[in-house]
Amino acid sequence: MNRTVILHYHLFKNAGTSLDQVLKQNFGDRWVTAEFPTSPPDNSAAVADWIRANPRAVAFSTHTAMGPVPQIEGVDLVTVMLLRDPVERVRSAYRFERRQQADTWGAELAKQHDLRGYVTTRLARSGDRQCRNFQTHRLASLLPGPEPELDRALRALDLLSVVGLVEDFDGTLRRLAAALAHSYPDFTPRSVRANTSTTRVPPPIGPRVRRLLEAANTDDRAVLQAARDMDAELL
Repeated sequence: MNRTVILHYHLFKNAGTSLDQVLKQNFGDRWVTAEFPTSPPDNSAAVADWIRANPRAVAFSTHTAMGPVPQIEGVDLVTVMLLRDPVERVRSAYRFERRQQADTWGAELAKQHDLRGYVTTRLARSGDRQCRNFQTHRLASLLPGPEPELDRALRALDLLSVVGLVEDFDGTLRRLAAALAHSYPDFTPRSVRANTSTTRVPPPIGPRVRRLLEAANTDDRAVLQAARDMDAELL
């Protein structure tokens, strides 16, 4: 009988910490997390090795899994990724990095600039995807190839067991519970909110910054709409 495990593609500032809390509530120390080098941009073999090296673990969470969904003999993967409005995701990322006690480039940038300076600097930086179709980029990595990134990202939605929406977090938990029902019928989709900033005033976003972000995230908008359409079909 195959072993069933959860692989959480934890995208930065997409309610992944809240999802991890649910997983930890259900699986305790059988929830594990790790990070991986992203150069070259396919670390799926390392992710597969991680899963094999932790035979007791049930839930695996990582911010940095890239490349095709791992294929592991004797293991059934339930994959989950949460998606979010791209403008709101960037605002949340800026707020988080501005408060973060870290010396990373992003955290230092956020402390030195307002939201406009943060966004314009990151958009001008070669290869920086934090403010430019970040979610499309991560999804497209599941299907490497010569096709346009957006095309691959849209196709990749069908590869995931659960495509969640931050705006419908409770619905995401219900779909995850359904995907786990055969192997983990006692999984409890109890909603939590962790690592959120809902009690703080969000950073102001002027019309110019909003236009910049909307223009830089047209692919993310298309991906989000496709995920919403998928969500509606499941209702």
